[in-house]
Amino acid sequence: MSNEQTKTDVILIGAGIMSATLGSLLKELVPDWKITVFERRATAGEESSNEWNNAGTGHSSLCELNYTVEKPDGSIDISKAIKVNEEFQVSRQFWSYLVDSNVIRNPRDFIVPVPHMSFVKGEQDVTFLRKRYEALVDNPLFQGMEYSEDPEKLAEWIPLMMKDRTLDKPIAATRIESGTDVNFGALTRILFDQLKSKDVDIKFNHQVDDIKRTGDGSWELKVRDVDSGTAQRHTAKFVFIGGGGGSLHLLQKSGIPEGKGIGGFPVSGLFMVCQKPDVVAQHKAKVYGQAAVGAPPMSVPHLDTRVIDNKESLFFGPFAGFSPKFLKFGSMFDLITSVKPHNLVNMIAAGVKNVSLTTYLIKQVMLSKDQRMEELREFVPNANSEDWNLLVAGQRVQIIKETAAGKGTLQFGTEVISAADGSIAALLGASPGASTAVSVMLEVIKKCFPQHIKAWEPKIKEMIPSYGVSLLKNPELIRDNHTSTSRSLGLSESLPSTDSAPNGIINNEVLI
Repeated sequence: MSNEQTKTDVILIGAGIMSATLGSLLKELVPDWKITVFERRATAGEESSNEWNNAGTGHSSLCELNYTVEKPDGSIDISKAIKVNEEFQVSRQFWSYLVDSNVIRNPRDFIVPVPHMSFVKGEQDVTFLRKRYEALVDNPLFQGMEYSEDPEKLAEWIPLMMKDRTLDKPIAATRIESGTDVNFGALTRILFDQLKSKDVDIKFNHQVDDIKRTGDGSWELKVRDVDSGTAQRHTAKFVFIGGGGGSLHLLQKSGIPEGKGIGGFPVSGLFMVCQKPDVVAQHKAKVYGQAAVGAPPMSVPHLDTRVIDNKESLFFGPFAGFSPKFLKFGSMFDLITSVKPHNLVNMIAAGVKNVSLTTYLIKQVMLSKDQRMEELREFVPNANSEDWNLLVAGQRVQIIKETAAGKGTLQFGTEVISAADGSIAALLGASPGASTAVSVMLEVIKKCFPQHIKAWEPKIKEMIPSYGVSLLKNPELIRDNHTSTSRSLGLSESLPSTDSAPNGIINNEVLI
């Protein structure tokens, strides 16, 4: 390893949407800070942020039934739905600021309007959806939501799903036109291109192998050039670990007490993808259903319109799978090497508590294409197997830690772990992740740079007008925000015309 030591102000590990967002925020707040990015892959956004590795849903709780829970008294708890929606509005504001500032030239490269819908079958789920609608419809964050149990109305909204459907049980759906499809891979690449133009040093094909404290409280990283194998030392006053599933290993290597006891459980995802133009043209929505009993929240079935490179396709899934890898391009030893003496009890407890989840994952892994097609036909009754191909999506690592619920609690969501002095922070977890990236990175900034917040606040409010304000308590601000961001992001316009790639081909790669 070279004895030369390169110093910088900020190091970002991982070239995904989180690092892209944090880097963009910091460059707006303190343009003169020196920032270095290390990414083990050859380009930005190749892992969880990649457009083929997630459903691209701009998560705003418009359709995700698992964000609204029925309480024992029968009422619907909408608190999480409100929180996620407000966080997505923050993302929209920041993206709009970047468009208005000409940092992003064409918002259609990463975001397009796609209606968000919930669809259920059976009396019990129809009753739940009706109560959910009644709990949300008068909330200003969910303005414009429609509800129907009428098959003819549903045939107008979702013709592909209603064609040849046997109506032997009640059905219902909600619909809201202000939903979006977001290409987080494209957004990530756009932001990194801008960061590069602002003298951010982005080093692709560079793997961070180790991280440790120095005598002056800074952090020293051992970074290896993947191509040459040579290693160098880099130091920084602040380090952000945004390496997706790979963040856990680096958090453990940092040795900060806040990272003790935390483990991770990897869950892989698969989608059925259709790119046949005459099929794709019949469906213009993201439609979420109810998760199967015993399924994790991230496995809520949904049929999504996706717009990638101006081409429309349909995604159905996700089907859960299991791999011990923490990253799609990771190692088969990721899971076992993440088990340490300090998290062993939590890992064992999680295994005992989640036998049903393990059973569910095993069953999902064993599904044949015919069995997956049968699940798809619950959404698209006349789906033809020849029109759909299997796509392996990204890896997600769910957090395992001790909570008020006991040891070995499996957490679904996104969490920031930071040192007490704010010198290092790591992002762990999964969905709604990318959709709430701006809120999450503002949390990192608030935790890690408290001495600067007062001075930075005017600029933050310029970028995000609702910063520090509850949108829910300010309906007028919600309306103004929705109008202005829709205009800046071009969301009042219709979808681009369908021009799909040949069936089975995505980015010149043949689907499984």
